[in-house]
Amino acid sequence: MEPNADSPAQDRRAFLTKASAVVIGGSLVVAPVVAGLCVVLDPLRRKSEAGASVLVATLNSLPEDGEPRKFSVLATRVDAWNRTPNVPIGAVYLQRLKDNKVRALNVVCPHAGCFVDYRSANNNDFGPCHNSSFALDGKVQDPKSPSPRGLDELPVEIRNGSEVWVTFQNFRAGVHEKIPV
Repeated sequence: MEPNADSPAQDRRAFLTKASAVVIGGSLVVAPVVAGLCVVLDPLRRKSEAGASVLVATLNSLPEDGEPRKFSVLATRVDAWNRTPNVPIGAVYLQRLKDNKVRALNVVCPHAGCFVDYRSANNNDFGPCHNSSFALDGKVQDPKSPSPRGLDELPVEIRNGSEVWVTFQNFRAGVHEKIPV
């Protein structure tokens, strides 16, 4: 008697062969799909570096008499898949105060977004776009000034006894409220 061509053993072998082909083929398809999804979703999983403290200067670079100095703020910029270190993201005026404390003011005028200039002759900050003037503490100096608020003060931290770290942030111009951009 000849074995039947449709015997249960042959059916099992055919099923195992087909199941193995599906598993192997599926794994060959899944690996590139997962790799592609990882690349596409990479910017979403990265932590943003906005609002992080940045080393701007040292206490030795600031005059002890309280005269403000302008410093560029350099940070690592992350834009989708690109990571660029030491990119200028803005500027601040640093002013050394009593007891080695430091004040940081964003150089952007809250009125129109122009950069303000420190005028040592007048001992104030001046917005050249619309003649806004600010006291050294950042407050609006002239009541007729078109600026809706004073210069934006930024958080400062002194680390290792002499490093000046600033949490840099830009704010919306032209509004009374200090709204982060």
